[in-house]
Formats: sequence, structure tokens, C-alpha cells
Amino acid sequence: MTALLVLQALATLSLTGLVWFVQVVHYPLFARAGEGSFAAYEQEHTRRTTRLVAPLMLAEAVAAAGLLLLEPGALTVLGVLLLAGIWTSSFLVQVPCHRVLAGGWNAAAHRRLVRSNWLRTALWSARSVIAVALLV
Repeated sequence: MTALLVLQALATLSLTGLVWFVQVVHYPLFARAGEGSFAAYEQEHTRRTTRLVAPLMLAEAVAAAGLLLLEPGALTVLGVLLLAGIWTSSFLVQVPCHRVLAGGWNAAAHRRLVRSNWLRTALWSARSVIAVALLV
């Protein structure tokens, strides 16, 4: 179980740091990428980001599920609920925004992406607190 706690903490803390960077630095800079080259920029952003984020999200989910099976306490359940919110937001809101942006600059999709990503930022931040509490 210690390995699952460490895996969860490492994955969650990594993703939390990443989502804060993306939210505060990277997503706002999308508006400066230039309309003519934006589609290629967005597609490359998505490709590179997926290579980094997908394994971390998968590791986080596996660790959370394992902990839920082995130690279904209140903090573990809350952590899984937060994770469900992250995945739901990712696939129902942020991924569709990225799909629109992959076709070219779209100010409305960009605004929705930046605004909606605050939810994931908050949820991952809360998961970090839980992951550290469970680890300690």
C-alpha cells in the first residue's frame, strides 16, 4: 500500500504543478501564438502535452483505484471523487475546447478553456492536499 500512496502523491503533485503552469502561463499565451499558425501550434501542444499528461493521469487513477480497494477511508473516497471531477471536466470540457482550437484560433473556445480549467486546477490542488495527508 505504501507504493500506491507514493505513486498517487508523485502523480498528483506532478499534475498539480503542471496544471498550475498551464493555467497561469501556457493557456493565456495561446492568444499570442498568431492566427495563421495557431492550428499547427495547438495540434503540437496537444501531442506533446498528451505524452506527458496521459501516463501521469493513468498512474494517478490506478493508484487511487488501488487505494480505494485497499483503504476505503473518507479521504481516499474524497480523493477519488475529486479525480472523477477532473476526468469529467477534462473529457467533457477541456478536450472539446482543444478540438475546436485544433481547427484554428477561436476566441470563444480559448476563453472557455481558460475559464473552465480553473476547476481542474482547484480539484488537483485539493487532491494534492489529500495525497500528502494520506502519505503522511
